[in-house]
Amino acid sequence: MKDAAALERLAQWPRVSLAHLPTRLLRADRLGRTLGAQPLYLKMDAETGFALGGNKVRKLEFALAANRIAGVSCLITAGGPQSNHCRVTAAFAARSGLRCILVTNGAEPDHPTGNARLHRLFGAEIVTVPERADRAPAMVQVAERVSAEGGTPLILPIGASTGLGSLGYACAAVELVGQLDALDDGCRETILFSSSSSGGTLAGLVLGLALLGRTDVHLFGVSADSPAQELQTTSLEIAADGARLLETAPNLTAVPFATLDDQVGEGYGIPTAASIAATATFGSTGGVVLDPTYTSKAAAGMMAWATKHGLAPDQRLAFLHTGGAPGLLT
Repeated sequence: MKDAAALERLAQWPRVSLAHLPTRLLRADRLGRTLGAQPLYLKMDAETGFALGGNKVRKLEFALAANRIAGVSCLITAGGPQSNHCRVTAAFAARSGLRCILVTNGAEPDHPTGNARLHRLFGAEIVTVPERADRAPAMVQVAERVSAEGGTPLILPIGASTGLGSLGYACAAVELVGQLDALDDGCRETILFSSSSSGGTLAGLVLGLALLGRTDVHLFGVSADSPAQELQTTSLEIAADGARLLETAPNLTAVPFATLDDQVGEGYGIPTAASIAATATFGSTGGVVLDPTYTSKAAAGMMAWATKHGLAPDQRLAFLHTGGAPGLLT
């Protein structure tokens, strides 16, 4: 059942306008024929626009709303050296006249490329740590240093993957369902694939679908690094946090939702043969650019699923393109 009161609270929640919305839902017939799965649609969140777009923009609209950054002088966040989240955060700081400090793992590159170059172009200060596990404590240390210097820091969790950030993708779910309902393709169910790592995007999609009372969208999250069960648990926990903000408790488990980790390969950011092939297929038959960390592996997962299961006559396939194109230029 639709939770109209919670949906209204979601629509009225404070946010900063960054994304170009709604993003397009494109029918990709040639790509679909290549995959042997038609109809195929691409939800183009690569085109959210701000700071080269991607899914992080929707989440930061909520995480960086005026009521949260009032009086803040420095934004602090973390990610990998090619982090899309860091890119968008740094760009927002540059536009807003705020200091930005990014904690990234790995050695300082001699010649930054891709997102690493954009982080610096947007004026962010870079603090490097050896391992991914070192990032969270380093953010706390950086915040303490900024405070000691007289500044007012705000730490943004990695990927803005919090209950608050998930509201961005709850809104995206509402937007997408509206677009799906407007289609005249004879389909009653949608098989939706998305990439994920920290779980915030999946969490928002699950939350939005639950608020809408929709069980006709079957969501698959393809992991870029975490084990499938860990990703699913994290996503549902974040979704529950988002629901609490909206003062509701929908049945999140009623949403058809599964996570896959069969495309991780050797690890985060390391391409696989399947992800390289998916990038070539999407480019040559769809004119669509994937990134090597997230969307290429999600596309590979979708292609493998389509080959194994196929679509029923009343089903359509959809791919949430979460962006990240600068990562291809590394």
